[in-house]
Amino acid sequence: LACVVSGGSDVTAMSYGRMTRLGDSAFEKMEKVNSELLAMTYGALVTAMIKDFQDIKIVNEELEKMGYNIGVRLIDEFLAKSGITQCRNLKDTAHYIAKVGFKMFLGINAEVSWSSNPRQFSIEFKGNPLIEFVELPEKFKDLDYSNILCGVLRGALYSVQMVVTTKLSRSELKGDPISEIEVKLKEVVAEKVQSDDE
Repeated sequence: LACVVSGGSDVTAMSYGRMTRLGDSAFEKMEKVNSELLAMTYGALVTAMIKDFQDIKIVNEELEKMGYNIGVRLIDEFLAKSGITQCRNLKDTAHYIAKVGFKMFLGINAEVSWSSNPRQFSIEFKGNPLIEFVELPEKFKDLDYSNILCGVLRGALYSVQMVVTTKLSRSELKGDPISEIEVKLKEVVAEKVQSDDE
């Protein structure tokens, strides 16, 4: 859900309003899946994982890994259908994820908030379609139900040479007013170019 990163200033590649319109346009072009079907299918998957692993910590890890594998593949579709080719900096990348990626794939609007660390931001959103019809019993209070989204972000960003950590820090499912995913940039990996001799 990001774009190729190149060195640059704090100036964004386009206005945030234009990013929002780009997200709306990309969403209109996408094939739609019924949100109820998505929520129930995902719920069945999480339920099966809980039964299989019988350890919430392992379920959280497996959901994140599954999301990572999706993100590695999803980035190609994002870049092809959004028309985005390059971001100038982490700020651009964060806003493209929120304004275009979340709208394009989940049909929801998201916002970016920044921490005091310039290499860390949060994606904040409401109306997560994965948690429709879901109530977490007290015994599953440590389940990061939407942890798959953290993995999607990590996988997509890794595919464009950005190593990040992600964490679901707030969830509407756990009574928070919004859902929030924290993203922290660890490093930008230089792309290796092979010569014809190799």
